[in-house]
Amino acid sequence: MSGHSKWATIKHKKGAADKARGKLFAKLIRQVEVASREGGGDLDSNATLRTMYQKARDSSVPLDTIERAIKRGTGELEGVTYEAVHYEGYAPAGVAIYVEGLTDNRNRTGAEIRSLFSKSGGSLAEPGAVAWQFERKGVVIVDGEVEEDELMMLAIEAGAEDVAREGDIWRVTTEATETNNVRTEIEAGGVTVVSADLTMLPQNLLQLDNVSDAKQVLKVIDALDDHDDVQGVYANFDVPDSVMAELSAD
Repeated sequence: MSGHSKWATIKHKKGAADKARGKLFAKLIRQVEVASREGGGDLDSNATLRTMYQKARDSSVPLDTIERAIKRGTGELEGVTYEAVHYEGYAPAGVAIYVEGLTDNRNRTGAEIRSLFSKSGGSLAEPGAVAWQFERKGVVIVDGEVEEDELMMLAIEAGAEDVAREGDIWRVTTEATETNNVRTEIEAGGVTVVSADLTMLPQNLLQLDNVSDAKQVLKVIDALDDHDDVQGVYANFDVPDSVMAELSAD
């Protein structure tokens, strides 16, 4: 590849990364604001806020930006009021999708999410249609260099429920309210934590064994995830390594 075309590619990727970073910051700030409004601005007594605060810091959101978001949430500063919303639906191949969002206009967001489902090949479902297939959990992602026995001991002592290898990282699962405590205990043991977050874990997974199904499902997820009001998109599918390799090669 020539130097010129290589630089053009780098600029394009950097531009996309910067845009994604700006969007991520906006989403994280909303999460901090809503957590502080619902549970107060004290990090010690508000476990959800503590997790969202650390999540924002992990993503390099400036400290003063986070503090202002907390003050907007507690009413010390004026700001837009966001409310939590969720949507349920299906992607192709019968994959269940659960979407969490924060919005200042429920009607607008609902209409836009319905449109995104439809245009990307999915379908919006009635409330309760797929929520029962997911469970709220905390997930702590740990650097893959640590030995399994060492991490297992730290995680169990911290109160975690499960430790699983996923590629080059470890995934530690815990009760949602214990997310920050588990993270703190693992870090205190000298192990590097990559991130910690609250999520909706599917209780069962559908295996997508062909590239066509995987592409269609990912198209729906990407479309939803790109919406400014969407905070998280969760789905009950798994893609084998062989299929993922084909997707990456496209």
